[in-house]
Amino acid sequence: MSDEAHLPAEQSRAQAPARLPRPDVDRRRPQGRGGAPQPRPQAPVGLKPFGKLTRRADYLAANGGLRAPTPGFVLLVRLRGDEDPAIRLGITVSRKVGGAVVRNRMKRRFRELARIVLPKAGIAGADHVLVGRAGGVERPFDELRCELEQALARLGRKARARG
Repeated sequence: MSDEAHLPAEQSRAQAPARLPRPDVDRRRPQGRGGAPQPRPQAPVGLKPFGKLTRRADYLAANGGLRAPTPGFVLLVRLRGDEDPAIRLGITVSRKVGGAVVRNRMKRRFRELARIVLPKAGIAGADHVLVGRAGGVERPFDELRCELEQALARLGRKARARG
């Protein structure tokens, strides 16, 4: 007896493919006259009411401007004098404050503070820089907001006195 299995000489008939074809439609959306969804009015996402400082030279220039220290941060303001009323924001938190997680948390809090306070109390045509301090992470958000409003009011009076 041979170890080979008996193989028939006839070829088997064509069998249905193993994969069943499906229609090229998305089953989650109704087909037919519905069409594409119509655009709806929506608030812009990601647009800020103020610009962003990106160059080192802008931060160095702001360091030479007005300064208002608070327990949670130092606010630096520099009037640009370029007739552009836009408010620009820069945020910096050094490694002395803490590790990356702490610094990122502080920057998120500063961005939210700026989103709330700068549009109504910011100085038009100026660069604003928030420099984080070690105690700023633990401070309650409402205290930080009040400190930023007071610092902006104080620097606004100084800026008007300068001319």
